[in-house]
Amino acid sequence: MDDDDGGDASALARSARDPAAFEPLVARHTRTLHGYLARRAPGAADDLVAEVWLRAFAGRAGFDPARGTARAWLFGVARHVLAAHWRESAPVGKASDLAETDPWHAVDQRLDAAAVAPLIRRVIRELPPVERELLLLVIWEELTPSEAAAVVGIPQGTARSRLHRARTRLRDALDPAVAGATARGTTGDPT
Repeated sequence: MDDDDGGDASALARSARDPAAFEPLVARHTRTLHGYLARRAPGAADDLVAEVWLRAFAGRAGFDPARGTARAWLFGVARHVLAAHWRESAPVGKASDLAETDPWHAVDQRLDAAAVAPLIRRVIRELPPVERELLLLVIWEELTPSEAAAVVGIPQGTARSRLHRARTRLRDALDPAVAGATARGTTGDPT
């Protein structure tokens, strides 16, 4: 278990005897989990975060600190809730595809180089699902690579290599685009 767990693991353990010990977890992680869910299912985030807490409370005895932090475990619960939501809301006869989600919709306004935003979205959509999820967990949700590995259920070394591959693909795609934007004077630099 990581030292930066903030007492979450012990709160989970105590909550088996004292359900009120679970409350600080809710206070500490609701905003982050809501953001994670809102970027993936914008219209359903409130309901989904409530479902995450119901499932986390019901399954708190299943948390194993030897397998990762409580935060990573909570994101794993959120990921399973999200997958169930996508399965339930998928049109009949069509499997839910992670590539159809666009967690970048709210970011477009904040990008300085608007010309690069479509490229970033395309590259992330084209990443294999596990690489995409790892990249988003580490960049957006600020999980450590080890925590992200626990969330997606793969070994840490595998997660690190897939994360490296995802970052390399993104960097390789952006290098020519950024150079081109600079040459065209579209970087937002007023000079």
